[in-house]
Amino acid sequence: MNKNELVSAVAEKAGLTKADAASAVDAVFETVQAELKNGGDVRLAGFGAFTVARREASKGRNPSTGAEVDIPARNVPKFTAGKGLKDACNS
Repeated sequence: MNKNELVSAVAEKAGLTKADAASAVDAVFETVQAELKNGGDVRLAGFGAFTVARREASKGRNPSTGAEVDIPARNVPKFTAGKGLKDACNS
């Protein structure tokens, strides 16, 4: 499912126009992104949690040349599925 399909499904289930559903979907994505950028987390009971993890600097290799490459430290987003989502996938 891509974003357009998600917007269509939300519009149909919520009885909204596609424009209103697109605004709602965009608002959710922007809010989650802003919270993670500020170092917070987003926990949705029964669905899961979006968090930020710190990945330390490391050494890697360029696969084409074999040369060693420095990989800088960075923050990466993580998603952990909640029990409700796990159960829905396994039923």
